[in-house]
Amino acid sequence: MINKPHRSVLSCLCPTEEQHLVKELVAMSTRDRIKAIRDLPMSFDDKKHIRYSCHCICDIQDLHHCSQTSLPPQAFRRCGANMTLARQTLELWRGTMKEVGGKFGTGVLSYFKFLKWLLMFNIFSFLVNFGFITIPQLIYHPTPDIPTGVSFKGLEILTGAGYFSHTVMYYGGYSNKTQGTGGWPEYNMQLAYFFTITAYMVLCGAALIYSMASSFRKKYVLADSGLGGAWQLLCSWDFSVTNERAVRQRKNNLRIQLKVTFTEAATLLLPFVVSLINLVVPLFYSLFKKIEHYSNPRMQVYAIIVRNVILKMSILGILCYYWMKDVANTFSCWESIVGQALYRLVIVDFLFIMLGSFFGEFLSNVIGTKCIQSLGVPEFDVARNVLDLIYAQTLAWIGIYFSPLLPVIQIIKFFILFYLKKVSLTQNCQPPRRAGRAAQMQTIFIAILFFPSFVGALSMVAYTMWTLPPSDNCGPFRGLNTTFSAIQIWMDDLNGVDGFQWIVWIYQHVIRSEIFYFLVSLIILVFIYIFRQITQGRKLLIILLRQQIVNVSSSELSGPKCLVHQCCCV
Repeated sequence: MINKPHRSVLSCLCPTEEQHLVKELVAMSTRDRIKAIRDLPMSFDDKKHIRYSCHCICDIQDLHHCSQTSLPPQAFRRCGANMTLARQTLELWRGTMKEVGGKFGTGVLSYFKFLKWLLMFNIFSFLVNFGFITIPQLIYHPTPDIPTGVSFKGLEILTGAGYFSHTVMYYGGYSNKTQGTGGWPEYNMQLAYFFTITAYMVLCGAALIYSMASSFRKKYVLADSGLGGAWQLLCSWDFSVTNERAVRQRKNNLRIQLKVTFTEAATLLLPFVVSLINLVVPLFYSLFKKIEHYSNPRMQVYAIIVRNVILKMSILGILCYYWMKDVANTFSCWESIVGQALYRLVIVDFLFIMLGSFFGEFLSNVIGTKCIQSLGVPEFDVARNVLDLIYAQTLAWIGIYFSPLLPVIQIIKFFILFYLKKVSLTQNCQPPRRAGRAAQMQTIFIAILFFPSFVGALSMVAYTMWTLPPSDNCGPFRGLNTTFSAIQIWMDDLNGVDGFQWIVWIYQHVIRSEIFYFLVSLIILVFIYIFRQITQGRKLLIILLRQQIVNVSSSELSGPKCLVHQCCCV
């Protein structure tokens, strides 16, 4: 590399040589031209002159090219650019994402991107369920069948029981009849419920597989219920009652009221214990990193992820076994009972996430800055917080069959959680000291969301639809042996309709055939093998190209640079 000369290099170049230099630079791509001009052994003013000459020639060529082509392609490109700019402007949380990424790095930003991604899942779920299940039910039955004496008390917001159990919030609030009264067209609620849930789960699985493959490819190659009990204990006694029999009857009534209140509150015991375990045990896991010394920060994160996944999936597995074996054989409308349990788990999990932000981040910040300054300001635990999101989404996927409107609660939860975590991050946490590979972590998170989260939820829903008998007194599938029996009834109806026998034939000879699924599995395995071989070949090609770039960079000199060297030697 030649240092800056004492006299202008352009003075050494004759006009013909300068034109030849500019011509060679113009023939290069924009990136190569910028790099070549930067490497020229000239003064800054000379480089500006050369760059200006190149720009003038490029502008003339562009104008000449535009005069020979039609304007509509340019208009379309300009319109597309404007639409892209408008979409980016309207994109949800775009500015906040940039702020978090710029201050705390891509590792912490991956949590907020993951939360936003899950929010899109739930918005899609709500639109599908509300459009194909809830709206038809509300059209044909605008008012729910609320028993006499049942009213909204406010505690239902936490428990999900009571008034909500008789509405379209849960499985039991939907009819099993083919709707078509009052001039409306016929609408089969059984088929709508079955195909909506099935289509949503299939689309979610496809989206997860695509996102996981894409990421791998890119990265590796509220009511206050506490006052009711206090009011009943301290203020509900009528001191004007003096008759002994009336007093005894009043005491019995008060005892029954308190018993009912405590029974409703006791429904929160299970989600409270589960959420408490999910809050406390991961905090202990996070303390293990003080004892365990990993040379690679990713190994430390992987260890925390494995422990938390085993904990959360074990809890959900036990709960699912309890719901399928005990609840399904005990209650008359057991689907709504399971839906209420999942509703309470979602609500209490949200409350404990807020408590976790307070105890895990705010108090750690206070202790690290005021009491034990050697601890310092805490870092944002990306792994633990992302696993909390995966656990919450697993609850939503399991509950999609038992509570079609559960995604509404999840949408509200994720919206509040985004701003809560953003405030907690900016006020209580510091940027990570050691930057991990956020892109690879994003791939791991999507993989965990697919398995065991989505696969487990899909297995739970599939087992319910194909094996367990529906309730006899509620829901769209009442009176059937299984949920899937609705498809068999539909096929029997189509068999008697002219022009639809081919659908029945496909169902009987293709969909219900074991050979069909064997062939599909075989084809999938063949495609997986082919794509794996293509990936391995591309990896080898990338290695060879990189080695070739290194060899060329170390031995080749650019044409303009050689020309300037020759002129300077003269």
